[in-house]
Formats: sequence, structure tokens, C-alpha cells
Amino acid sequence: MAETFQAAIKAAADQSQHAISAALGGLDGPIPQAMMYAVTGGKAMRAFLVMETARLHGVANAVPAAAAIECLHAYSLVHDDLPCMDDDALRRGQPTVHVKWDEATAVLVGDALQALAFQLVAEAGDHLEQRWLLSKTLAQASGIEGMVGGQAMDIAAETAIDPLTLQDIISLQLKKTGALISWSSLVGPRMSGDEHGPLDTYGQCLGLAFQIWDDVLDVEGDANAVGKAVGKDAVAGKATFVSLLGLDGAKRRANELVQEACDALSPYGDDAETLKEAARFVIARTH
Repeated sequence: MAETFQAAIKAAADQSQHAISAALGGLDGPIPQAMMYAVTGGKAMRAFLVMETARLHGVANAVPAAAAIECLHAYSLVHDDLPCMDDDALRRGQPTVHVKWDEATAVLVGDALQALAFQLVAEAGDHLEQRWLLSKTLAQASGIEGMVGGQAMDIAAETAIDPLTLQDIISLQLKKTGALISWSSLVGPRMSGDEHGPLDTYGQCLGLAFQIWDDVLDVEGDANAVGKAVGKDAVAGKATFVSLLGLDGAKRRANELVQEACDALSPYGDDAETLKEAARFVIARTH
């Protein structure tokens, strides 16, 4: 089924890119150019989750939601790469936005991508209730209750007297990385009004597995393959899943989470095979 997953994730990437490009159509100058630059070249895992869970629940017009989450994720990366945050010069194998342009442009690009995300998500689905629910939950997943809250916890941990415990890291990463992945995994049932318990479990397990594997790649990945600097966590003395569980322990936990994610999909039967393949991909990737 790997071919099915690869075809699905490519289709999600193409559709979300087209929607973003169409939304920016006719606009010129460094900000729109840098916005398209920022959303290009990623794995589009979140867009895939939106489209696949929508398919699973028989929902149409999910492309705007897929494009929205790619915009919001890209904004977080553009700001995360800034010198005042992680100070990274490389992202997805290319110079980061503030390096290719400048810091002021990068700040504005991130702001504009966040705004565009909410413009796009408000066009998803066919009913006002669907759009309201997706907009509200996206705000929660990306704001202080979600991604931004997790980022704030991560920054605070850098100067904290006591190092983070394993449970602290889990709580942090369920917000910082997991919140947007969980939101993407719930678009289908939220738009259809169906039970979302199985995909809630799937999204949370997938989000943690994704972050654990990022920690693994930071230790044993190659910068050329990963597309960004590696080894930064160890140099900074940062508490990660690898530093607390060890490399082998982190890999085992990631495998367990992927199995939990796949098990949660049992109510969908064979229809969820592509989502299961996506979960396995998370801990097979080299970038």
C-alpha cells in the first residue's frame, strides 16, 4: 500500500499548493513570493491527513482546509527559524526565509501565512457550521492552547532550573507538534459530524511519534537528508525524548505509538490502510 500513500500525499501536496497559489494569484512583490517559497518543498503530511480523513468520512470540499493547515504550519516554521527563536539558516534543504530575504520580511510572511490560513479554512465544507467549527478549532490548535503554548513551554525550558521530565516533554510536544497534526486528523469527522474518538487517538499518537522521530533524526540524521541543521539539541543540552529514553528507547516508543495509532483505526477496517501507511512512514522517514 506504500504506492497508495505516496500517491495520496502527492495529491494532497499538489491540491493544497494550487489552492494557496490561487489565493495569492495576481499578487506580486517579496511577501507573496516568500509566502510561496515557505509553503513549497514540505512533506504535506498535514494536508494529507485532512484530505484522507475527509475521504474516509465522505466529505467534499476539504482542499481549502488542507491548504490552510499547510499555510499555518509554514508560518510556524518561518517564525521558528528566526534568530530570536531557533536561529536556523536551513529549512527543507533551502535557505530559511529570513536568510534569503531578511528578518522583517520573514516576520511579515509568517503573519500573512497565518492570516491566509484562516481565510482558506473559512472556505472549507459546504455549510457555515462546518466552517465555524474548523476555524474555532484551528485557532485553538495553533494558539496558546496548542502550538504557541507548546513553543512557549519549550522556550521556558531552556532557562529552567529543573530539567523537563518525560511527562513534561510529552505535554509540551502534544501542543507544539501534536496539536496541528491532531487537528488535521479530525477534519473529516468534524466536517461530517461523526464520532471522532478513533481519529483523536490516531492523531495524538501520530503527533508524538512524529516528534520522537524528529528527535531521533536530530541525533543520527544527515543534515543534507534532513534538510536542516542536526545535533542542535545535544549542543544546547536540551531535554528530548532521546536524551531521556536513549536512542533505542525512543525508537521503541515511536514504534509503539505507531502501533497504537494503527490499532485505533480498526473501526474503519481496510478503508484506513492509507492512514496506517502514513503512520508507518513517520518512523521510516529520513527527513
